[in-house]
Amino acid sequence: MYIAAGNGQNSANLGSGFIFMITDSVQATIGWREWAALPELNLPAIKAKIDTGARTSALHAFLIEPYTRDGVDMLRFLIHPIQRNQDFEVECHAPVFDFREVTDSGGHREMRYVIQSKVVIGENAWPIELTLTNRDTMRFRMLLGRRAMENRFVVDPGAAYINGKLRPRKLYGI
Repeated sequence: MYIAAGNGQNSANLGSGFIFMITDSVQATIGWREWAALPELNLPAIKAKIDTGARTSALHAFLIEPYTRDGVDMLRFLIHPIQRNQDFEVECHAPVFDFREVTDSGGHREMRYVIQSKVVIGENAWPIELTLTNRDTMRFRMLLGRRAMENRFVVDPGAAYINGKLRPRKLYGI
């Protein structure tokens, strides 16, 4: 038996706000930071902070422009995928999934666009929701929140890059 974060039948709230469940399955382990890829957004490498305190995942984006293509509401946005590099940017396009109010870690509320995209970490790939927000002043360009990890991973807060390191400059050809 294993203890993992989740919300199954055998769950228990231990008073700390975290919900734990007993499971017979082994879940993959991730560290407090991991390299991720978002292939549907042409982002082969981006550092992600694994944030169990965040409900929703967030992706750095700026110059977010809504438009319509073939009757589908779309977003065009730019991203600086490499930390501390403001010169290199990638243009991304994605359908609008939602537009919702999100509360950030400082308690500030803002309306954010939400997109869906496949995320790849190591050998694991699955669809997630991502809110778009400017994270230029933040250390990580992406936060992977609880909803994206639920029933998939156990987080080892003392480990980093358990699923391997990527070489972003090589992958982006810079």
